Amino acid sequence: MMELSKTFDSKAAEERWFQLWIDRGYFTADPARSGEPFSIVIPPPNVTGQLHLGHALNVTLQDVIVRMRRMQGFNTLWIPGTDHAGIATQNVVEREIAKQGLTRHDLGREKFVARVWEWKETYGGKILHQLRRLGASCDWSRERFTLDPGLSRAVARVFVSLYREGLIYRGHRMINWCPRCETALSDLEVDHKDARGNLWHIRYPFVDGSGSITVATTRPETMLGDTAVAVNPADDRYRAMVGKTLRLPLAGREIPLIADAAVEREFGTGAVKITPAHDFNDFEIGRRHQLPQISVIDIHGRMSDQAGAAYAGLSREEARKRVVADLEAQGLLEKVEPHAHKLAVCSRCDTVVEPLISEQWFMRMSDLAASAKEAVRDGRTTFHPKHWENTYFAWLDNIQDWCVSRQLWWGHRIPAYWCDRCPGEPPIVAEERPAACPKCGNAELRQDEDVLDTWFSSGLWPFSTLGWPDDTPEMRRYYPTTLLVTGFDIIFFWVARMMMLGLKCAGDIPFRDVYITPLVRDQFGKKMTKSRGNVVDPLEIMERYGTDAVRFTLAQLAVQGRDLILSDDRLAASRAFANKIWNAARFVMMNLDGASQPLPLIAEEKLGLAERWILDRLDEAIRNVTRAIDEYEFNNAAMVVYQFIWHEFCDWYIELAKEPLRAGGERADGARYVLLTCFDRMLRILHPFMPFISEELWQALRPWFPDHPDADHLPIAKWPVPAASPRLSEDERTAMTRCIEATQAINSLRALVGHHPGARVEALLRPINGDSLRGVDRWSEYAKALGKAAKIGVMGVAEERPKRVVFSPLEWAEVGVAVPPEFDSDKAHAALHKKLIEVEVHLERHLERAQNPGFRAKADPETIAEINERIEELKAQRELIAIQHAQLLRLG
Repeated sequence: MMELSKTFDSKAAEERWFQLWIDRGYFTADPARSGEPFSIVIPPPNVTGQLHLGHALNVTLQDVIVRMRRMQGFNTLWIPGTDHAGIATQNVVEREIAKQGLTRHDLGREKFVARVWEWKETYGGKILHQLRRLGASCDWSRERFTLDPGLSRAVARVFVSLYREGLIYRGHRMINWCPRCETALSDLEVDHKDARGNLWHIRYPFVDGSGSITVATTRPETMLGDTAVAVNPADDRYRAMVGKTLRLPLAGREIPLIADAAVEREFGTGAVKITPAHDFNDFEIGRRHQLPQISVIDIHGRMSDQAGAAYAGLSREEARKRVVADLEAQGLLEKVEPHAHKLAVCSRCDTVVEPLISEQWFMRMSDLAASAKEAVRDGRTTFHPKHWENTYFAWLDNIQDWCVSRQLWWGHRIPAYWCDRCPGEPPIVAEERPAACPKCGNAELRQDEDVLDTWFSSGLWPFSTLGWPDDTPEMRRYYPTTLLVTGFDIIFFWVARMMMLGLKCAGDIPFRDVYITPLVRDQFGKKMTKSRGNVVDPLEIMERYGTDAVRFTLAQLAVQGRDLILSDDRLAASRAFANKIWNAARFVMMNLDGASQPLPLIAEEKLGLAERWILDRLDEAIRNVTRAIDEYEFNNAAMVVYQFIWHEFCDWYIELAKEPLRAGGERADGARYVLLTCFDRMLRILHPFMPFISEELWQALRPWFPDHPDADHLPIAKWPVPAASPRLSEDERTAMTRCIEATQAINSLRALVGHHPGARVEALLRPINGDSLRGVDRWSEYAKALGKAAKIGVMGVAEERPKRVVFSPLEWAEVGVAVPPEFDSDKAHAALHKKLIEVEVHLERHLERAQNPGFRAKADPETIAEINERIEELKAQRELIAIQHAQLLRLG
């Protein structure tokens, strides 16, 4: 007979089973296969990426539902892939060649791009290998990369068609600019850091000599580009001054004092300088008032000639010092105040971002946004949790035209071609490079130097990966995709853009459901950041606890709408769960000596009450797990699996099965049949969460499964379906409920009065009325075995409680246990009183903290929820101690 080792070798099993599943093609999709389609595309991690807990959570939850759908017979497709991550990847390679003393300009564009491809081929697939380690059951034969030829063709097709419709245009607008990377940045590529700076109060004199107005600014160096000062039209302090002319300090230009409702009266003095070329708000105010735009900072972050001869060529920091010194020398600096503010920096290199007006390629968004909003409002796409729809709508309601061009070399080069012989003519925008200029015949056309924002190609991901723009079997079968699992931080930048581009280009929504994953925090509720030093490496915890334990923990903690608090205790608990399942399987295998392979089927009516009860509970578990995963309640699904396997199967049924297994004969056959039937079905519902240990045990026990297995391996085995009709009558269900309640009461009383764990105790049942113990014979032997009772006596309704017996009241009876001779009730009362004081002290501290307005104002929702949970736990402990006191007081 095959034996299981004492412990589960998780690493060996992970490598062995995952490779076998790949080799057998279990994850490979086929559009021609029958079954309702279930399709999902993985949010493509950056090709430079390393697996982090956000990835691990995202992929685990996708894998849970994909594995269940595959087992349910759906035609599943899960596409993996990576994003070329323009600026991030270019920066990595630039740092590599800098070690050789080179810049990308030294190499030139063609050679530099070739170096990036070399780097990608060598290091770029690392994160996908890490996702395999996590057990992701993607169709790895369909791995995609955003710069693949097929996806690049889709990008060119979309750009050209949108340009021809007038939705893509070239224009001068305000953009985020990184002087170090020398490129425009999307909002997502800009981080906002807390900074301690100053607020400089500067006097701007009126030209007519009638005094001055004081403005407050955090960036005095940009005043050289001011073209107005603005106040709020409702501000009584300045109403009479609006329309007057000011002289710009240091520059000497005359500028107007204007009124605009966008000015915040509470900021500084209520009067603000307007620099349309270097501030997003000022740019809009400038457009409304037709103000000139003077660029005083160039693309290198240095002051331009327009800043004036005294400042041209200085860095922004140097210019600030000189401007402040010059203002002070002229008596125009009124005061300087410390000021905390958010500093915009490049997310890749930490350089301070400069808002600049630049000629770039833009996409008109208003009409596209309207379609994307309508698709969610009418229910074609649904967010889970639903409140994230508000975030989605908020961005689309205030959407601006999208700057899609980047001044990089790595990425999709914009398919626009210029003829230098035809100055002033628009570019030729085409999917393929034109042979010649259609106007003059010039064959030496110059392609636009810019590349597209990474999010442009990512926005096409749900359909470009399926072969669009071709009419492929995959597009017809799997689009729209079923589900997107992603983080809340890219609802604006990715989810909304996929919605807009999917509706516009592919003619339908890109996905029917969007599940927003929670944020993973450390055990203290803090966000994981490198600066805090609390970042957890998923690969490290997978080595320590096993991949199954990590996956199960993440699923178990993934509560919709709440951040996920990860701790070693939770991971250790999941590893203990895996060990519990393993040991249960070892117990079953030790009781299979001489059993036939497979075990013979046994008619249900020949099974005992306990056997039919556990099968009934398994039906309920299957029903609830299926429903919870259907509704994206992954935490509830995991808890149902845990509750059934640990408590109902291991704690209750395995204990109940020991006596018939010892007895032999038909009763032992029935117990074996039910143990193996349960294991077959419960490993199937465990498989999406813990694929490796479930496969290992399913293979070990498979020869004995009574029903001939429907597959060679679990990934393609059928998802279990509950019995069509109840296995128990209401009376039988009540009997087993009372058996469990009585056993729990006996075990609680045993602990209360200090019985040795192995001691056999005397137990009593005292009914509350003449009918309350009807049918007790059905279950009393079970309770006797589970509660380690020498006997369970039944008292009469009017019979007095005997002395030296402690009772626990239930709704239908009192359960009593005789106390041991050495039991000292005074000591027990004293111990309970001491414990009560400790609980009361902790409860009072937590209540004070939870009710403190200052704490509630500062604490994040997860910390408050955690404290409230702890308060409820302490209240439950207090109530239990009170019950135990009452039980001891009733001792005769």
